[in-house]
Amino acid sequence: MKIDIFTHVMLPRYKQALYKHADKFKTEKAVQDRRPILTDYEARLRKIETYPDMVQILSATMPPVEEVVGPQEAAELARLCNDEIAELIAKYPKKYIAAVANVPLNNMDIAVKETKRAIKELGFKGIQIHTRVLGKPLSSDELMPLYKLMADFDLPILIHPMRSSNQPDYPTETVSHHQIFSIFGWPYDTTVAMTRLIFAGVFEKFPSLKLITHHCGGMVPFFADRLVVHYDNGLERLGAKHFPGLTKHPVDYFRMFYADTALNGNPSALRCGLEFFGEDHILFGTDMPYDVENGGVSIRETIKAIEAVAVADSIRKKIYEGNARRLFHL
Repeated sequence: MKIDIFTHVMLPRYKQALYKHADKFKTEKAVQDRRPILTDYEARLRKIETYPDMVQILSATMPPVEEVVGPQEAAELARLCNDEIAELIAKYPKKYIAAVANVPLNNMDIAVKETKRAIKELGFKGIQIHTRVLGKPLSSDELMPLYKLMADFDLPILIHPMRSSNQPDYPTETVSHHQIFSIFGWPYDTTVAMTRLIFAGVFEKFPSLKLITHHCGGMVPFFADRLVVHYDNGLERLGAKHFPGLTKHPVDYFRMFYADTALNGNPSALRCGLEFFGEDHILFGTDMPYDVENGGVSIRETIKAIEAVAVADSIRKKIYEGNARRLFHL
């Protein structure tokens, strides 16, 4: 079996409610309008039926609700989204085997409450957050109760990149040109989020916390030796064995993250990620439906890449299903 852990939906009732505020996420809306499979779950089923051994774990697509509306309405949107996803899973349990919750992060009490409801009442198997929360880093103190909760549940947090076209690449400009914000900016933002979490001591506070990064850990695997050398230099300047608040070298914490295979193929990049994170920390994920075939390219090329990497079948089985079964308690 192939368990796709990172695949997105925007189901009809949730879309209708969210699109009342579409003026606040014009870039995302333009992309979503070209991906009807986000909403048309019958067409989605037809797309994935060509892969009879594949099942999906569903998550909401962008934007995060806290970026769109205030705390109370964000809570209502998240609840609507989660309920609708739960209904779809109940209707097609052989293809959609689990979900991660849409969580409103502009009020932590509400976020914790909705997380508990989604997991305990709806049977969800984790939550999704983004690499920024209303402009703040994931290392913010206000998020620590959520991390503790998920560590206690022993269920994963999926980290999705969040950079917008209105974030310029140069200080003299007002927008990001040539899709730099997403093609290169998203892996960068993932890397930044990972780094901030490490140096905030999140793994020291919650050593069992399971964080799954999108796009195979961003820039980290490719720059692994660079980060070792530069952090070694930093420790040398400090004259210390470890950075303040940490008990290990930063690279050891980076390896505590999990990563998906959503690289649009690219066996060499996948091989790099597998070498860095290890066979127990890589999970099959496609990012469906974000390609010109509404998921066709992502699924096909991701599977081809996994098959092209020269590893034992036992390792492939971990990537396709074993690691997901363990992390999501499937």
